Amino acid sequence: MAFLKFNKAELVNLEYSLRREILGSNSVGTYFNTSIIACNTRKYHGLLVVPVPALDSRKFVLLSALDESIILGGKQFNLGIHCYGDIYEPKGHKYIVDFDADGVPVITYKVGPVTIAKSIAMAPDRDQVLISYRVLNAPGKVSLVLKPFLAFRDIHALTSENPSADTAYTEVENGAAYRLYAGFPTLFLQTSLKSSYAHQPYWYKGITYSNEYRRGFDCREDLLVPGSFTVDLREGSELIVSASTSEAVSRSLKAKFEGIRRSVSNVGSHKDILLNSARSLKVMVDRKKKVVAGYSWLETGLLRETIKSLPGLTLYADGDKAGFEEILDNLIEAEGERLYCKTTQIEAPLALTDTIQQYIAFGADEKKVWKKYGSVLKRIIESYASREETSICPNGLLWCQKYGVALTWMNSYINGSPVNERAGFQVETNALWYNALCFAIEMEGRYGGAKSAFCAKWAPIRDLVKENYQKTFIVTSHRGYHTLADYVDNAGQHTECRPNMLWAAYIPYDLVDAEVQSDIIATIDKELVTRRGIRTLSPRSADYRGVYEGSQHERDLAYYNGSSRPDLLGMWEDVCFRMVGPSFAGRAKWLTEGFFEDVNLHGVGYFSELYDGEPPHEPHGAVSSACATASLMRCLYLMDKYSKEDCK
Repeated sequence: MAFLKFNKAELVNLEYSLRREILGSNSVGTYFNTSIIACNTRKYHGLLVVPVPALDSRKFVLLSALDESIILGGKQFNLGIHCYGDIYEPKGHKYIVDFDADGVPVITYKVGPVTIAKSIAMAPDRDQVLISYRVLNAPGKVSLVLKPFLAFRDIHALTSENPSADTAYTEVENGAAYRLYAGFPTLFLQTSLKSSYAHQPYWYKGITYSNEYRRGFDCREDLLVPGSFTVDLREGSELIVSASTSEAVSRSLKAKFEGIRRSVSNVGSHKDILLNSARSLKVMVDRKKKVVAGYSWLETGLLRETIKSLPGLTLYADGDKAGFEEILDNLIEAEGERLYCKTTQIEAPLALTDTIQQYIAFGADEKKVWKKYGSVLKRIIESYASREETSICPNGLLWCQKYGVALTWMNSYINGSPVNERAGFQVETNALWYNALCFAIEMEGRYGGAKSAFCAKWAPIRDLVKENYQKTFIVTSHRGYHTLADYVDNAGQHTECRPNMLWAAYIPYDLVDAEVQSDIIATIDKELVTRRGIRTLSPRSADYRGVYEGSQHERDLAYYNGSSRPDLLGMWEDVCFRMVGPSFAGRAKWLTEGFFEDVNLHGVGYFSELYDGEPPHEPHGAVSSACATASLMRCLYLMDKYSKEDCK
């Protein structure tokens, strides 16, 4: 069964094909990303995008595109496609007859009697992309002409014709090397077969990225085409093109590509797709293993995203306890200030406790884990007494406020002002606060000695939180149902229905009454659960925006006011399984499998950051999200776990 495949009718329909993206990445954070017809629609797209250590490991597009032309019978047929304003030229997509990404992505072109299959693959451990051209059918000699489009720019920027650019080249084995600007790595373009190179530098102006245009961003740039490579091929020939930051050995390229092709297993199940996605989000940066928050534009090693996604990408994916600790150790080393001093991610340090709890529940030795990470968790708790963004109130709860800053995960802004500032007592932050206190006191009491000063200091605060949390947040409807306020400030309770109250039911310590827990789950189920995750706001709210489209202003309003989040689904299903046991398995399967139905809609073979809150729940945001992937990995793990329990 082909999971990731498109036919000719779909491929030639630009409205359809330009919205679907292919992505390839490797263990060092290098990637390629473009649409399924190889037309770049975002400024983040490119055939070789590399992190540059000398430039703070920021990511740079070196090779934007590689256009192909076939010369047959004296006529040239252009297979490339670019957008200029509202004009697409050339229109190479009309020659595409097939696309398959169940293994290495393959785009098949047919020009008269000639059929060529183009495959793209990342080298596993270096800044190198390999492109294969196999001639499947040809009546005789076919000349293939290749034109590289060079960018040499930060992924968040655009470039224009620059007289300071160095348009010269250096001859290398079967190719040429370029470096447009000092401080950048050199780009080596080489072919496995003998090629001829004609150096004719020319700026292609006004290349337009339709996705950026649609989103209201700067969308046009100029790219340098330094020249062209020509290779003569025949039926059965295969040409490998290498784009890399180091010189390759041309004669080894074919064997290297074949090795990669064999190592990329074909997709045989939905779980295979998820595992491939999880693997792609763990990379080595400066010899440190980290999590990519999301491709193409989200950063690597972010605090909140790593804490949320780490168990799913390691433990629930393949049981990788060593990888879990390695990434966590690197995060703690890199993020000391945010963990212990100040942060605009106010709940993230507290959420580290939940990450550790998941590790222990997965089977890690509790005593060893506490010995290694206990001091970190205790120091985090201590820090909330002195952070400028927080204060511990007499009722034991955390008051979190920094004027004009969205301190929680709901952190979108419009013109510099937060859409959801939520200053005051936040329902999820205080649930995490209680969880951190309970866990640290329990572990310290068990392994830290009978007369722990930490326990003596913080146990009274824990008890105050328990006493006052429900009093502060509980909302009773006229029908007698209980929910929790999303946050409480000097004006009182803000009772809009959001998923943040889920944390009060999720943590393993009883913070609210069983009846309240049940009502929280019932309310979320009724108001927020969709087949593409959990809505960020109930449709009953006047602020609800169920479709993430339109201008930047409109999208920022919808980002946390109605968009649906797959990253919340794993936590939701965990609570439901704990409450009702294996009988929840059917619903869990229905909720989880919906994402696999959409795996061809956005990032082909990857899982999107967010979805519309309204049917048909179109995907948006980063085409491959660490938090979404990890959450779905957790869902599969839970279904398997409770299925085994049901069989006992």
